[in-house]
Amino acid sequence: MNIAGAETGRTISLSEQIFGIEPNQHAVYLDVKHYLAAQRQGTHKAKERNEVHGSTRKLHRQKGTGGSRKGSIKNPLYRHGGRVFGPVPRDYDFKLNKKVKQLARKSALTYKAQEAAIKVLENFNFETPKTKAYVEMLEKLALQGKKTLLVLPEHSPNVYLSGRNIPKTKIAVASDINTYDIMNADALILCEGAVNKIQEMFVKD
Repeated sequence: MNIAGAETGRTISLSEQIFGIEPNQHAVYLDVKHYLAAQRQGTHKAKERNEVHGSTRKLHRQKGTGGSRKGSIKNPLYRHGGRVFGPVPRDYDFKLNKKVKQLARKSALTYKAQEAAIKVLENFNFETPKTKAYVEMLEKLALQGKKTLLVLPEHSPNVYLSGRNIPKTKIAVASDINTYDIMNADALILCEGAVNKIQEMFVKD
């Protein structure tokens, strides 16, 4: 199709090795989990008893009061005391094998192909950044209001600037696509050049 939503009469073949495999749901789960974990900042922090402000004196003598032993005002049991095993800064990222990532992306693309949620467009570009032009393109493709992922063969500043402020819209380069974005989209819009890039990328690997 073209950006006006009309069929051009041309066809393109999608590789069975990428868009027609037996999907592996667990690989998709692991890759999505890996992606989301990498997005976490991990800057959470709570003060433990050695970090909170307070006197270090013993509150009262050890024996003879009839009460429990109290050694510090910073005890976690007291108000304004430290927290027990509180969160500390950490990195949530974990290692995921390259072949598992490849299988996950192929599985995600296969899912979209099975759902008939892939549209292939002729390569295009906008003369100037214009959000209205991008919105019109989505309307012509009957995708307005749906979550879409547009995959370009290479970075196009005008197309990116035109679509970045539109809700539920994401634009990516073929070499940067990930399993989460593919699965999160209701429709996958592939430029003709991006299809070739994706197929070359997986064949090379």
